Amino acid sequence: MADGIRISFSDVAKRYDLRVVFRSVSGEAVPGEVLVITGPNGSGKSTLLSILCGLLRPTRGEVTYQRDGRIVERDAWRHYLGVVAPAMAVYEELDAMENLRFFARVRGMGPFEERCRECLDLVGLDPGRRTLVRGYSTGMAQRLKIAQAVLHDPPLLLLDEPGSNLDPAGKDWLEDYVGGLRAAGKTVVLATNDRREMEWGASHVALAG
Repeated sequence: MADGIRISFSDVAKRYDLRVVFRSVSGEAVPGEVLVITGPNGSGKSTLLSILCGLLRPTRGEVTYQRDGRIVERDAWRHYLGVVAPAMAVYEELDAMENLRFFARVRGMGPFEERCRECLDLVGLDPGRRTLVRGYSTGMAQRLKIAQAVLHDPPLLLLDEPGSNLDPAGKDWLEDYVGGLRAAGKTVVLATNDRREMEWGASHVALAG
């Protein structure tokens, strides 16, 4: 999907019973740029990303997706986004290719074998390696999560601490990859406290905690 997605959110708040996670947060992410969300641990960065991708409803406020100036209905958001988050599931009893084949089938993708190989090559994993994911290092598992998120070539990427568990070479690769997303006109929302990753953003939203 080559068409860009603009995502905007206004006066978004979230609370659980008496606990306020955050209140009155607004921002916008546009094609070809990175929106960085920062804040101390417990400030609600992951919660905000869950709201932006439609997994959670805000207590107050509005989130809007636009494609070519037209509103995208909430039920269709999942077709346009990819998510990398610590809680993402990969199947440890499968190898990397088997994982991607499974998720390609779940998404109803057409012929997907070559696309699965491309995504593993992209993140630096060997498509021919039959090692089960349970034998992966945390860095290799993180790369597989990224491959899974971009399998359907989404125009919008929501990245929650994407550099976690990556070694220095992996962090270099991630920076180059995000730069490539910007150049390709993708929209990126990045939740991080990593100073290096924070520099990738054209705009920032800071949560107070």
